[in-house]
Amino acid sequence: MQPFHFDTVGFDLDGTLIDTSGDLAAAVNYALAQDGRSPLSVEAIKPMIGGGARHMLAQGLAATGGGDDALLDRLHQVLLTYYEANIYVHSVPFPGAVQALDDLAARGAKVAVVTNKLERFALEVLRDAELLDRLTCVIGGDTLGPGKSKPAPDPIQEMIRRAGGGTAAFVGDSIYDVAAAHAARIPAVACRFGFLMQPVEELGADAIIDHFDELVPVLDKLS
Repeated sequence: MQPFHFDTVGFDLDGTLIDTSGDLAAAVNYALAQDGRSPLSVEAIKPMIGGGARHMLAQGLAATGGGDDALLDRLHQVLLTYYEANIYVHSVPFPGAVQALDDLAARGAKVAVVTNKLERFALEVLRDAELLDRLTCVIGGDTLGPGKSKPAPDPIQEMIRRAGGGTAAFVGDSIYDVAAAHAARIPAVACRFGFLMQPVEELGADAIIDHFDELVPVLDKLS
């Protein structure tokens, strides 16, 4: 087996490692129902995912008639409470994700997760998916404090620090992921199967994969 160039490979969580759309949509729709609003489809909610729960809910409110900050604050807490109690009902790792993590580990790379999901929720999802013990670290949207979540480079830089330094790449499905990786001066790989807010070609990633089977060969080329 040829030497692997990257010491660490980081992953976004929602829409990259795990398809959490069913559970996130259920939480959004539960919150919307508390204000008498009709539910949105999972497909309608998918592009809203990636910027954290509050951002996702704000878009859900905008799509169902709008609302002020007071309503957003109230329903945000409703959403979080519901999601915490129903966090891994419909969620499942994307095809090939588990094998990709194992393939990277076999090549000597450390793997990590950097997500805009609250850290405690990210840990629970990864634990339920039986992926947590494969990871060097998990950095959530609240881990480093306000203003230090993706697209800022801080969580990517912290991932590299916790993994012991060296070369790194990042895999994600949103502009937040690509922007954070590039701000941290590492290459970004975009997943065509993710919760895309825009065409994947418009994200500006260094490479695109259609399935996790392609990840290691693509990283080899990027090196």
